This record gives sequence, structure tokens and C-alpha cells, in this order.
Amino acid sequence: MTLEEKLFGTIPDGTEVHVYTLKNNNGMQIEISTYGGTIISALVPDKSGKLIDVILGYDDLESYLKGTAYFGALIGRFGNRIQHGSFILNEKEYKLAQNDGENHLHGGIKGFDKIMWDAKIVENIPNALELSYFSIDGEEGYPGNLNIKVTYILTEDNALEINYIATADKDTIINLTNHAYFNLSGHSSGDVLNQKLMINADKFTVNDEFSIPTGEIKEVAGSPMDFRNLTPIGENINSDYEQVIFGKGYDHNWVLNTNGSDNLKAAQAVDENSGIVMDVYTTSPGIQFYSGNFLVGLDIGKNKAIYKYRNGFCLETQYFPNSINCNSFPSPIFKAGKEFKHRTIYKFSILK
Repeated sequence: MTLEEKLFGTIPDGTEVHVYTLKNNNGMQIEISTYGGTIISALVPDKSGKLIDVILGYDDLESYLKGTAYFGALIGRFGNRIQHGSFILNEKEYKLAQNDGENHLHGGIKGFDKIMWDAKIVENIPNALELSYFSIDGEEGYPGNLNIKVTYILTEDNALEINYIATADKDTIINLTNHAYFNLSGHSSGDVLNQKLMINADKFTVNDEFSIPTGEIKEVAGSPMDFRNLTPIGENINSDYEQVIFGKGYDHNWVLNTNGSDNLKAAQAVDENSGIVMDVYTTSPGIQFYSGNFLVGLDIGKNKAIYKYRNGFCLETQYFPNSINCNSFPSPIFKAGKEFKHRTIYKFSILK
């Protein structure tokens, strides 16, 4: 099917922002903006066949320009946190923006969520949109000129596939992801605490009080971090477990059991109210489950929805946060010319 394109507005320098709509034959549709590579909406059939928008977001470009929650955005160069905003690569120290207290978060002051992406409709793949960006050497403090291509594909079996490819001309670190907030009852339906989650992981990375992984990897067994079986998100979210207290809920990285295979299920979310099931597959080694702990009603979303505490959850596929400073973690270092290549799939179906 042909992708639809519409003008969304202009950024302050006059550049036009466009939104592309991907539709399949089941009625599912995804809207993607060239500003921030943002997933603005995802209309998914519920158990009665009604289309429900399961993505938190805004109706207008101005709100995305002013927003701080990273709704639906592409994240880079490095998703999540880097301690003290610094790292050493090839015996040289690199200083990044400290935009989360003393730490670096989601690529810095002007990460990939705040830049304009070039869009191209992929001719040989149905319902595919390619976004590209050239990040110059030194941008936000990162080394190397980086060429990035991100392709969104909506399949006929109601899956959103995101393919990330990047190469640099210097050794650098790369960790690309997407920061969509999901609510499988609908973006404006309230909290997600009764929705159930499974994460295919026996271990998680332990955080300090500032949500920075310490390098320790811990078993989930016997703790509120155990999501190996479908568990209501709210079941242990207010426990006195130190890690949950530190995150004000869940904001942690799980060490996936999938060994980089996107044929194995990394996570599953289920909403019995709508009947919508979302399965997550990825080639990435980790997944960040964030339970919307810092949504406090300041964000006026689509159709004047007010997004409050825990009204959405994120499942961000990734290299582990702060992995450049933790030798025990999979390395996010990519040598000059080496290809960063990962795929993540969010597949929607109906509860049987």
C-alpha cells in the first residue's frame, strides 16, 4: 500500500516537518514524524475489531519541540545513561553533556530525538519508510562522522519492524533505540498497572541511586524484578526493594536470554481489557523496562489527554546503559567502518 504524507509543521529555522502514515490491509496504521524519527501513533485492532491508539504522544509539532519525555522518539547516539557524561576510548577521554544530573542521557542536549531526519519511501518493501541522518564528528561530544539509517516497516501480520544501521569513520560508541510509550488499553486510558508483562531474562543490571548501572549483574529470582512469567506491572511496583525504590518504580535494564536472536521472544505485554497482546523481538542484548514513573500530568497529549503517573510503559531494546564504563557488559564500541546493525519487532495480536 502507498504511504501517506502530510505536513506537520515547521521547526524554528523554517524546515518543514512531515508525517508519514503506514497502513496495512488489517486496518493497522503507524504515523512517523521526520522530527525526531518519532512514532506519533499506532492504531491497533482490539478484541472487538476497534482500532485503538496504543502510543502516547502529541497532536502538534510544538508540543514535541517543547516536550521532555521523549515520546516515541528515536534515541542516539547513545540510548540511556552514561555515568558522569564521560568515557575513555582508545586512551582518550570524551566529555558529553551532563543533561541528567551529573550524567548523560539519551544522546545529550540535542540527541537524535531533536533532529530532522531525511525520509525516503522504500520502493521494494511494502509499507516501509527509511529515515537517514549524518551526525558529524564531535556532535554532542561523540567521536566520528556517523551515517545512520533507520527503517520502519509495517507488516501484514500487524508487526512494526525497526531496522537500525550505522557506520562511522572513527572508533565510536553507538546505542540506538526507540522511546515509544505504550498503553495497550489506549493512550488516554489511565495507568498501566493492571497490564501484564513478561521479560525473557534471568538477570538484570543493578543500578545506583541515580539509575546508573554499577556493573553488577544480578539474578531476578525471588525479587520484584522477576518478570519471567506474565506479571501485572503494578504487582510489586511499590515494594520496598531497593532497586524499585531507586527507580521510583521500574527503570532498569534486563539481560535478555535471547542471545541476539530476533526469532526468540524478548518480552510480551498483555492487556486483558482490550485483548491486545504485544510481543517484542530484538537482536539487542538488553531491554529497558520503564514504567512511566516521571509522568506527572504536565504533558497534554493527543485529544487533550493528560498523561499522569505510570500512564505508559517503555520497552527500549538496547546495549546496556553505561556499558562503555562497565567492562563486564557487552561492548557498544564500534570500530571505524564496522556496521552497527540491529532489529526490533513489536508484533500485535489478540489474546486467545
